[in-house]
Amino acid sequence: MSTGLALLIAAVAMLVGILAGRAAPRVWLVAMLVGVSAAFVAALAVLGGAADWDWRGGFALGGELPHLRLDGLSALFLVLLCVVGGVATVYLREYWPEQEHPRSAGSGRMWWGVMLLCLGLLLLVSNGLHFLIAWELFTLSAYFLITLNRQRREVRAAGWLYLAASHASVLALFAFFTLLAVATGSWDLGPLRDRTELAPLFWLSLFGFGLKAGLFPLHLWLPSAHANAPSHVSAMLSGVTLKMGIYGLLRFSGWLPVPVGAGWVVAVLGVVSAVLGVAFALGQHDLKRLLAYHSVENIGIILIGVGFALVAVEQGDAAWGRLALAGGLLHVWNHGLFKALLFLGAGSVLHATGTREMSRLGGLWRTMPWTAGLFALGAVAISGLPPLNGFVSEWLVFLGLFDATLSRGPSAWAAIPAVILLGVTGALALACFVKVCGVVFLGAARSQAAAHAHECGPAMRGAMLVLAAACVAIGLAPIVFWPAIARATRAWHPGWSGLDPPAPLAALGLAHLALAAVATIAAWGLWRRVRIRGFKRALTWDCGYAAPTARMQYTAGSFAGVITEWFAFILRPERHEHRPDELFPVSASRTEHTPETVLERVVEPVGRIVMRVSRTVRRLQHGRVQSYVFYILVVLAALIAWVFMGGAR
Repeated sequence: MSTGLALLIAAVAMLVGILAGRAAPRVWLVAMLVGVSAAFVAALAVLGGAADWDWRGGFALGGELPHLRLDGLSALFLVLLCVVGGVATVYLREYWPEQEHPRSAGSGRMWWGVMLLCLGLLLLVSNGLHFLIAWELFTLSAYFLITLNRQRREVRAAGWLYLAASHASVLALFAFFTLLAVATGSWDLGPLRDRTELAPLFWLSLFGFGLKAGLFPLHLWLPSAHANAPSHVSAMLSGVTLKMGIYGLLRFSGWLPVPVGAGWVVAVLGVVSAVLGVAFALGQHDLKRLLAYHSVENIGIILIGVGFALVAVEQGDAAWGRLALAGGLLHVWNHGLFKALLFLGAGSVLHATGTREMSRLGGLWRTMPWTAGLFALGAVAISGLPPLNGFVSEWLVFLGLFDATLSRGPSAWAAIPAVILLGVTGALALACFVKVCGVVFLGAARSQAAAHAHECGPAMRGAMLVLAAACVAIGLAPIVFWPAIARATRAWHPGWSGLDPPAPLAALGLAHLALAAVATIAAWGLWRRVRIRGFKRALTWDCGYAAPTARMQYTAGSFAGVITEWFAFILRPERHEHRPDELFPVSASRTEHTPETVLERVVEPVGRIVMRVSRTVRRLQHGRVQSYVFYILVVLAALIAWVFMGGAR
């Protein structure tokens, strides 16, 4: 099947699914799966070595001729869209059924199809005007999906915040593409690396795409949108739509010239996003909000790879930049897979218990063993531990940074703190997910909802199993996926055509296979021993309490309390205490809340000042003509005085 034919089948199937979304759920499901499968085949063909696909239409659309292109870079992101979009499509049929959500299920299916179609078009279009149209359409469809449960006030607030941030992004991108079209005389997009006068446009693209990607401190919309959206939508937002910002940065930093020092800026933003993203995650008590902040962290890891690749190009195509970029590109896939798995696992917990508050959960591994096991696998992957995929991509970024430290010049000195902080990020991520798995799945149930939880159904479970299998496959056989990463890297920088895999990559896969085999044998041996000999149940050490209760367990806040104190200068936690004031107190409590620091301490105060000034200025518009004449006279007097003062000099 040719690439063009596969993409045509995908587009037609998606359109059929959108039209059938409200009234025919089964037709919608089949059409969506056919569409993502056909697009997956097309993208896989390009990554596998087929020629780039380039098509120009003979008709005008909005005054511009359509221009579609599928190369190694766009194919890399299209594969991720198809995998996550396909499994999330199956998941949502069970997670958001017609019986439980009669008012929103139909519209949710329709907007889901619109979002998948527009995301696919976004990766294909090579025309600035059509790129903006696809960008705005996928933004609007995501807004309607985030607010499916719009009866809740916090959902509406999250939707409006997402829409406001997205429109700030599209305004920057509108300026970017308009100035680019004015400078080149066309909306058509393509390589223009020799046009050095276009380099300053990079800063507009960094703001516009960085806001969509959720890099710190432009992430202010991300935690509330991911937390309040339905879980299958959260999986797409984190796993795929954030990557559209990364795609935009890579696409146009590869096609257009980049200002001197831009790579350092991107690398610093990546380090800051990685460290502070995981720091804010540690302070969260809401399971989905915690996962949202880990998206900020992982976007930071990707940007570290991209930033050092830009620095390497600026320094004469240093070889270590290729490894850094390869790690960043592979982490695009890896983060999309394990973060979608974690959000779908969180959705299974929410579906079974009705709450996202970790301190109301506990003991779920007994009643939800599949969800607990798959979530734990995703936690190992996101923590960057072997033998899973997260370790492979972070290891490639580390390799690039280690090689940079051996070079002479500022890159060596910059790579050293980047290596240290990236290692700190991994350690903090591990601590955070030990907290999550311990508080949510281990121990005793902290509420009746947790005590009576139930396992998810086969569709939700199957979707999570596919993502888990992909995480395992990349971890155990990374060399198999290297040609796809190399093809995407060459598409970003054609000069890096001879990108051979690093020598230890094949050995790493063998080591992971051996580690997985040892772990499997050990687990089987332990299970067999327990089955033969049985096990005894007894109370754990109860600290001297004669009657321990579930309330005596560690909470989400107490578990990470020491670590969050290290970052109190930026987290600014709010504490509320009710201390005991007698020998035998009836009650005592201590709660801690980590606010959205950038939003609540920076953006909202500035917004209040702007609104106050605006209300003051509006008082000048009161409808009295004599006052308007007075304003004109004042302005004329000021102009005359300015002219005379200028003439006197």
